[in-house]
Amino acid sequence: MSTPEILITGASGQIGRAFWTARDDKSDLRLADIDVATLPHAAQRFSLDIRDQASCLEACEGMHTVIHLAADPNPDADFTSSLLPVNIIGTYNMLFAAKAQGCKRFIFASSAQAIEGYPKDVQIHEWMAPKPGNLYGVSKAFGEALASMYANDGQMTTIAVRIANVARFHAGEAHSPRDVAAFISYRDVVALLERCVEADLSGFHVVHGVSDNRYKRLSIDQTRKTVGYAPLDDSFEILEGRA
Repeated sequence: MSTPEILITGASGQIGRAFWTARDDKSDLRLADIDVATLPHAAQRFSLDIRDQASCLEACEGMHTVIHLAADPNPDADFTSSLLPVNIIGTYNMLFAAKAQGCKRFIFASSAQAIEGYPKDVQIHEWMAPKPGNLYGVSKAFGEALASMYANDGQMTTIAVRIANVARFHAGEAHSPRDVAAFISYRDVVALLERCVEADLSGFHVVHGVSDNRYKRLSIDQTRKTVGYAPLDDSFEILEGRA
C-alpha cells in the first residue's frame, strides 16, 4: 500500500468526489473534508476545517501535493459570514500550512467567476488578469494572487485552475450561451487536475478548466502546452446529439 502524498480538500464535493472515484487505487490520497462520513475507507480520511490553521497544518503534514477544492461555491454567498472565513482565510490557511509543511505543489481551484467581469463576447486567455463579476470571484482572485506569492521563492509550485461550468449535458437540452461555452465535463476536469499533479513545472501558473468546446469562454491554448491537457468533450456536440 502506498503512503498518502496527495491531499484533497473538499473531497466530498462534486469535483473532489469525481477525482477520487476515477482512481482504482486511492492509497496515495488523503481525503479531507469537514465531514468525512461520506468518504471511502480505501483512502486515508481526514476531518479538516480550513478555517482552523492548526487543522490545516496537521492535514498537510507529509504531503507532496495539495489539491485545494474546499470552498463555498455559491456565487451569491455572503461575504462576511462565508466568503471571508472560508474562501479567503481558509485559502490562506491552506497555502500557509502547505508551505510550512514542505509541500512541493499546491493546486488551487479558482473559478471562471474570477474573470466573469470581462464582456461575454471576449475570450479569456490564461495570461489575462482576474476581473471578477461578483464577490465570490473576488475571493477566487485573492486565492490566485496568494498562490502566486507563495511560489516566489521557488520552493513550492502553485497552479491556479480557473474551473468553469462543471456539468453533465444531454442531447436536446437548452442552456445559456455562457454555460455552453464554459462547459467542462467531469472526466475532463478530472483529467486536467491529474495533469496539474503530474506536469513538470515550477513557479506559478494559471490554467483554464473548460472542455474542447466549439467556442470556449476561456481559451485553453496555453493550458494544453503548460500541463498537457487534452480534453475529450465538446458541449456543442453533446447537445446536438453527436457525442
